[in-house]
Order: sequence, then C-alpha cells, then structure tokens
Amino acid sequence: MVEQQRQRIEQEMTKMINELDIEYLRKMQADMHRCAAQCCENKEVSLERVQRCVENCSVKLNWAQSYVQKELEQLQNKLQRCVMDCNDDIRVKMGPNPSESDIDKFTTLFENCAKRCVDKQIDYMPSLLKKVKTDLSKGQSQTT
Repeated sequence: MVEQQRQRIEQEMTKMINELDIEYLRKMQADMHRCAAQCCENKEVSLERVQRCVENCSVKLNWAQSYVQKELEQLQNKLQRCVMDCNDDIRVKMGPNPSESDIDKFTTLFENCAKRCVDKQIDYMPSLLKKVKTDLSKGQSQTT
C-alpha cells in the first residue's frame, strides 16, 4: 500500500513537471540556445564578451529550473514531514511490546495516515501548478 502511494505521488509530480516543461521550460531553453547562437555569430566582440553574452542567455532558464526544483522539493518535504508524523504517532500508540494483531492494526493505521498525506499533497498540486505557472510567466516577462 505504501508503494502505491509513492507511485501515485510520483505520477502526479511527473505530470506536473511535464506540463511545466512543455508550456514553459522548453521554450525558454530554445530561446536560450537561439540567444547563445547569436552571441557566437558576433565576430566583432572579444571572447570574454561572447562568453558573458552566452551566460546572460541562460539566466532566465537557470532561474526557472531552480525555481521549479525548489517548489518540488518543498512539496516532497511537506509529504515527508507528514508521513514522519504518522510514524511518530503510531510508535507512541503502539507501545514497547505490541502483539502481532496490534502490529497489523497499527500498520493499517499508519498506511491510512500516509495515504491521507499523499491525498493532501495531490489535492494541493493543482494550486501549486497554477502558482508556479504564474511565477514562471512573471519571471519570463521580468527578465525579457
């Protein structure tokens, strides 16, 4: 059951990453490469200026990738904290010498708690996706 929950959250995160990639990051990456190619075509400037130009071309994409990574890490951290809380609660309730039937009961309680953690994060993902898209849009226009 815990494996199913892990797969659920991974699938949802993958869908979110793919959507951000298709709608924002790929265009930014293509823009970066076009920009860098233009820098390299300028035969009138020094090597240092070409390198600086190429570096400047990647600023928006680097920011966007770091931003998306940070948001996903925060989502994973919230999920981990929630599951750790479930684990801590169960350990306290279980006591020092649980019977087999107690272990089965507490395992089920833990799995249900962990599922609620996953459900909560999955329910949060659409609003997170909207926020990230808004921020990426602003980021694109601010650095253009």
